[in-house]
Amino acid sequence: MERCRLSDRTAGPADPRMAAYLEGRHHPRYALAPRVMYVALQRDVVVGYIAGHLTRRFDCDGELQYLFVAYEHRRQGVASRLLESLRGWFRDRGASRVCVDVEPGNAVARAFYTHHGARPLNRGWLVFSEER
Repeated sequence: MERCRLSDRTAGPADPRMAAYLEGRHHPRYALAPRVMYVALQRDVVVGYIAGHLTRRFDCDGELQYLFVAYEHRRQGVASRLLESLRGWFRDRGASRVCVDVEPGNAVARAFYTHHGARPLNRGWLVFSEER
């Protein structure tokens, strides 16, 4: 996953807390223990990844923690497939309200999540809400 990030010079290195997050040693605020990561592969090379966990932040049940797709694989449906996999994991655990932290100025990310059904929660957060 680190190589995947490094393939995009504008993205910078992967979050150094990611390994600790996946091993259960790094806990975002209000995060619960269940967490998962999915990767997108092309010929055994990671081209994207997504991770999330159950939470109690903002009255949400789940939180999308990481989503990244290597630049040359963007706009090909990779992120959409990863997002659907994570949303399925949340549904299987009864998490019907899922939040994601998105920089207010990140128009591309905000448009992606909005296209997939998210709506504003507050200045920096969006929420996906399934029927309860």
